[in-house]
Amino acid sequence: MRKFLDKVYKNQSLIYKYILYIASICCIVFFFPKGGKFKYEFQKGKPWQYENLYAPFDFSVKKSDAEISEEQRAIKEQRTDYYRFDDSIEKKVYEDYELKFQSTFSTTDFNDNQKLTLKDVGESILDAIYSRGVIAEFAGGRMDNQIYLVKDNEAKRINSGDLVLFKDVENIVTKSLNDKDLGGFNSYFQDFFFDLIEPNVFYDKSLSEKALEDQLSKVSLTRGAVDAGKLIVAKGEVVEAENLKILNSLRDEYQSELWTANNYYFILFGYTILVALVLMMLFLFLKRYRDGIFSNNTKVTFIFFNILLMVFVTTLVVKYDEAYVFVVPLCILPLLLKTFFDARLGLFVHVLTVLILGFVVPNSFEYIFLQIITGIVTILTVSELYKRANLFISVGQITLIYIVGYLAFHIIHEGNLDNIQWLTVGLFLLNGMITLFVQPLIYVYEKVFGLVSDVSLLELSDTNSKLLKELSNRAPGTFHHSLQVANLAEAAANEVGANAMLVRVGALYHDIGKMVSPTYFTENQITNVNPHDELSPKESAKIIIDHVINGIEIARKNNLPDRVIDFIRSHHGTTLVYYFFKKQQDLENDVNEDDFRYPGPIPFSKETAILMMADSVEAASKSLKNPTFSVIDEFVDKIIAGQMKADQFLNANITFKEIQLIKKVFKQKLTNIYHLRIEYPE
Repeated sequence: MRKFLDKVYKNQSLIYKYILYIASICCIVFFFPKGGKFKYEFQKGKPWQYENLYAPFDFSVKKSDAEISEEQRAIKEQRTDYYRFDDSIEKKVYEDYELKFQSTFSTTDFNDNQKLTLKDVGESILDAIYSRGVIAEFAGGRMDNQIYLVKDNEAKRINSGDLVLFKDVENIVTKSLNDKDLGGFNSYFQDFFFDLIEPNVFYDKSLSEKALEDQLSKVSLTRGAVDAGKLIVAKGEVVEAENLKILNSLRDEYQSELWTANNYYFILFGYTILVALVLMMLFLFLKRYRDGIFSNNTKVTFIFFNILLMVFVTTLVVKYDEAYVFVVPLCILPLLLKTFFDARLGLFVHVLTVLILGFVVPNSFEYIFLQIITGIVTILTVSELYKRANLFISVGQITLIYIVGYLAFHIIHEGNLDNIQWLTVGLFLLNGMITLFVQPLIYVYEKVFGLVSDVSLLELSDTNSKLLKELSNRAPGTFHHSLQVANLAEAAANEVGANAMLVRVGALYHDIGKMVSPTYFTENQITNVNPHDELSPKESAKIIIDHVINGIEIARKNNLPDRVIDFIRSHHGTTLVYYFFKKQQDLENDVNEDDFRYPGPIPFSKETAILMMADSVEAASKSLKNPTFSVIDEFVDKIIAGQMKADQFLNANITFKEIQLIKKVFKQKLTNIYHLRIEYPE
């Protein structure tokens, strides 16, 4: 059991990658649509490239979404609404009329016959109005020819004109009173009478909507059927119009029938194999060409997380409405990977992700073509992302490629530029705007995954930052030395194609540990008093060596990224503090080298190796008395040769050719610093 646990512990990094690999496959397959894959690829306007296709089984031809929408629109426009008759209101109106008539005319000079006549006139008018029904207004302002009127739980179809609109009641009452010729009492009786009328017919929303839903549910989703064995499309025939609709129907029917209980696990197995192959290619690429990333589980997790995120978002959009598939900003993926890693890895991961999404999206050939082209454009155009203008220009180019590619496919399908889907063009523009959010996303990823981008490096290179200001105040000589080293290292990095921004930042911070005891370093001594004169060589060496440990502690306290701390940790490698080592040898014969050796590690990248060379050359150049071309040339060769002899560059991926180029840059820079002139012969 102990051996097993030891083995697990030793291989925990590899085990984690296996778990990540399996979990990613399961998630992606889970996101996939639940359906089989039609074995024929076809596009509108292109010839059928396979043999004659006959219907393998009976199936119905589905209507297009536009056809179904048109039928539903026609039903909605021609629907008949339901209105309900309220008997209680009519009864209440008659009761109110009776009470008001008695209270109004009880004290008048009218005799009983006149009162009876007036009362009969009013009741006849009410009878005439409420026999038809009074409605305040028709629902939605629709004045349909016919409606359903529900009365006594029975719906009767009537003309809408049979009802009395409440706004027309005044005219009807006036006309009726004029016909009765009540003399001077017309206007008086009219005011009294009109206040009583209330609508008694109302729109029944729930019943109307239910009836409309019933009608819409009866809309057929198919039109006609195709019998098994019937020729659908012949080889070489152009796919368009009717046969395109039949092919789409066959594909949908085939995929729905294929995804049955019997085939469920076979289809899942097929999807799993294909996705596993794609992700395996990614692991093999990382192992073979990016071993530094492969060995870092955080970076591997970051890559897989972004692949899963893009698959999830795209699948979500396709399930909602596949027309919006191009709104997903897939080019954010190569942008992020190029920012944190390199362009080659960014493009490779982008292509693999697009291949996976080919199972999800409609018109997979068009989608894969457009996304790969725009991914290549993203990699080629985006540089120095920390410059805002560059991002806007690159996003504009990406959007333009999307639109041009879409128009080209439209011409192939339609033969002209008519009927362009401007919504799709708008989606490409929206895609570009969403892509601009890559900047805040980079910041979030830096905090979550502990990665470093050029944007952060640019911020760290600001000499007005708190830590560098503190260095310039407490150790001004060290600060000046760091600036000189940064200039040397940056020039050398540009020459050999290394990350110049990273090297410059590492150079600016590599000696921050000297702030703890600044006067023990010669560049900060402004008097002739040297505190090392009062210490033993071993004590002096310890103070010198400790500036690396102190620098790491200060860097962590100030939340500097690990990639910058790597420069502090490795800029002296495992070299000796040679001056004090020799002094100790003068005092005793048996000297322990470990007491005078830096703890390391030795440089493990091209950038950290460049800093070690630049730091040693710049520091030692202060001892040159009368620098000439030949002196500087020999001096630089000697310093770097000593480091190579001490095996300081064994772990750095740097070549002899690159070291020669770096030495050449150092010699040119030192020559410029010392303003050497050409030596003329006497």
